[in-house]
Amino acid sequence: EVQLVESGGGLVQPGGSLRLSCAASGFTFSNSAMSWVRQAPGKGVEWVSSINRNGGTTTYADSVKGRFTISRDNAKNTLYLQMNSLKPEDTAVYYCRYTWLKGPGTQVTVSS
Repeated sequence: EVQLVESGGGLVQPGGSLRLSCAASGFTFSNSAMSWVRQAPGKGVEWVSSINRNGGTTTYADSVKGRFTISRDNAKNTLYLQMNSLKPEDTAVYYCRYTWLKGPGTQVTVSS
């Protein structure tokens, strides 16, 4: 059974940083491309970033490019999202995604 468990969210002031983690199990993580997506209140799901299976290729939504960094540790079956220079518009529930599957998500709130 595929399991994805996100953590690391919280309340942070504008300009602050957070590092999200996603612990993955139930599939061959090291052979799998992974993504982060987010959903803000009252809005649809927005793709944030993707990474290929060995971490050599990463892509970002324009809204987060230059501020967020996706990475992975295949030895730990863990996906990360380093988020810097956070803005109020980054407030959302963040999910890691494997194919069409997502975890329960972690809430990120950017507010002063």
